[in-house]
Amino acid sequence: MSTIPSDKPVLVTCGLPYANGKAHVGHLRTYIPADIFVRSLNKNSQETTFVCGSDTHGTPIVVNAEELGITPKELMQKYHVHFDEVFKKMGVGFDAYGTTDDETNHNRTLEIVNKLIDKGYVYPKVIEIAYCSQCDRFLPDRYVAGTCPHCGEKARGDECDQGCGKHLEPGELKEPLCTICNGPAEYKEQEHFFFKLSEFNDFLMDHLEHLGGTLNARNYAMGWIKQELTDWCITRNLEWGVKFPGHDDLVVYVWVDAPIGYMAFTEQWAEATGGDWEKFWKGDCPIVHFIGGDIIYHHCIFWPAMLKGADYSQPSAVVASGMLKIQDKTFSKSRGYVVWVEEDYLDHGFHPDLLRYYLVSYTSHTKEVNFSWKIFQDKINTELVGVLGNFLYRNLLFTFKNFGEIPEGDIDPEVIEKINSTIEEVIRANSEYEFKKAADTAMALASYGNSYFQSNEPWKLIKEDKAACGKVVKNCIQLAKALILLFEPMAPGSMAVAWKQIGMDSDVHAVTYEEATVPVVSGTKLAKPGILFTKLEDDKIDEMEEISSMRVKAAMDKEAGIKEEEKMEFKDEIEYDDFAKLDIRVGKILTAEKVKKSKKLLRLEVDIGDEAPRQVVAGLAEHYEPEEMIGKTVNVLVNLKPVKLCGVESQGMLLAADAGEKVSLLSTDKDMDPGSSIC
Repeated sequence: MSTIPSDKPVLVTCGLPYANGKAHVGHLRTYIPADIFVRSLNKNSQETTFVCGSDTHGTPIVVNAEELGITPKELMQKYHVHFDEVFKKMGVGFDAYGTTDDETNHNRTLEIVNKLIDKGYVYPKVIEIAYCSQCDRFLPDRYVAGTCPHCGEKARGDECDQGCGKHLEPGELKEPLCTICNGPAEYKEQEHFFFKLSEFNDFLMDHLEHLGGTLNARNYAMGWIKQELTDWCITRNLEWGVKFPGHDDLVVYVWVDAPIGYMAFTEQWAEATGGDWEKFWKGDCPIVHFIGGDIIYHHCIFWPAMLKGADYSQPSAVVASGMLKIQDKTFSKSRGYVVWVEEDYLDHGFHPDLLRYYLVSYTSHTKEVNFSWKIFQDKINTELVGVLGNFLYRNLLFTFKNFGEIPEGDIDPEVIEKINSTIEEVIRANSEYEFKKAADTAMALASYGNSYFQSNEPWKLIKEDKAACGKVVKNCIQLAKALILLFEPMAPGSMAVAWKQIGMDSDVHAVTYEEATVPVVSGTKLAKPGILFTKLEDDKIDEMEEISSMRVKAAMDKEAGIKEEEKMEFKDEIEYDDFAKLDIRVGKILTAEKVKKSKKLLRLEVDIGDEAPRQVVAGLAEHYEPEEMIGKTVNVLVNLKPVKLCGVESQGMLLAADAGEKVSLLSTDKDMDPGSSIC
């Protein structure tokens, strides 16, 4: 569905990348199509502004920074620079790229929040917040984990990420745990501030009825509204972020200041260029948001309600992409199913245009994309190399060898008609966010060019009628000109080279579709062309698949708790005499308590058949509660040299099976007296 008037400037934004990790192919699922959309609008002579920036606030950044021993600002600046550079390398050309920690965004966020307060859309409320007594701090969002109250699955503080996917408000988690010390948390009352989202139900129903973009976004949001909206808590207990007005101990929730970043970045663009940011945010010029499918709720419900409450314009369209799979597996950084843009792609010499083309031509924008190295290879070799690249190279090389310039001749009306109909279809497809259809339509014109060249047999005509041959190749160069303009949004770097190869000295990125049917000029000198797209060889693809496989294996090994030195082989063989030195006996645990100053250790008293119990310190506190240890029959290595752990002497070692997150004490399958020998 398109709501983009052709006579007005358009603002296009992308969901903000979170500045706490590297760019992966999943990120590009949003940014590449958005960039192609902007370039296609420019090709259709439509004025556009394209803005984005790094999302720099929220608990994950604070948590990561604390783990690394640096400040949140240092962490976010590192990854902000990283994303900015990666986008430029991939040909994504933002008109402004800022951060949500910029002064502009702080100021605009405070202006909007204060307006919402003044209009009665924000109110205080005393609620229960998870609190860790051991860490002596309230626990916002990612600092707390527990059980989802809706589906019973494990969940984090702001979202049931492992189960039903529902947004969770502070205080909703059951059985809360502190993610810092892994200790139990409790709920304490504290005043926070809420946005009256529930008051915008009728407005949002009407807004969604007229919202353009992709149907998956609109339909998903409609479903939520029909379930009845609840007010949102918009403050958090953090020092890092935009301070909530009048409360230095609170910051605004990241989903307040992050989308306001779109507005702030537009302001920065206007300041740098002399443009007018208010024509978008206070006027009627269209705003198009490109986002991932996982943040539809925020962009179709929370964001427009907040804009309405603060008297700003509404988004015209929300374009939500399908998710990404890696090698037909659900995308997961922790499990190794990830392709990093720099180290796995650019650093291996792959051209940015290949990935750009793959991401938009693989399937419909709203459907799931499967990144597979083999499918990637086949698509590039078959289409970019075998169809488009083949047509451009064979025609230009033939023309260069036999003419050295663009020859004389008229352009066939059939060729002009074919070019015009292709451009019309591509414009229509892009305006409806059907990027695969646009790519397929453009590639069909390249196939037509190959057929035109082949059927006219210029290699025969050159011997029989050079003038007739010249007309054929001039028509092919006209087709090449149109193809270069059509593929520039998808493959801007390669098409800039191709533009020069047909003798053009203008900037291909600034040339519009209208130029596609302007006849190429006879007599224009041509240089020997180079090959634009080279075949991806099996050896290179096999290498990339091996890298992926090793990463998955390493992640699985880590998840299973297998140590590096244990992965490939068993420990060295020993003689029986070596084993006979071990004195292992059956023991019964009499008492158990946690060791102070330690999260992992338990102090145990174990009956091993001696006159007095043996004191053993075991690293089992993360796997067993002290109470459940009492009375267990265990296997104990009793002739291990005593050692002090956290100041407590351990006079033996309990035997256990260790599979990383799962640990199980070893016992006997029959009742045995304490002190019985294990042999």
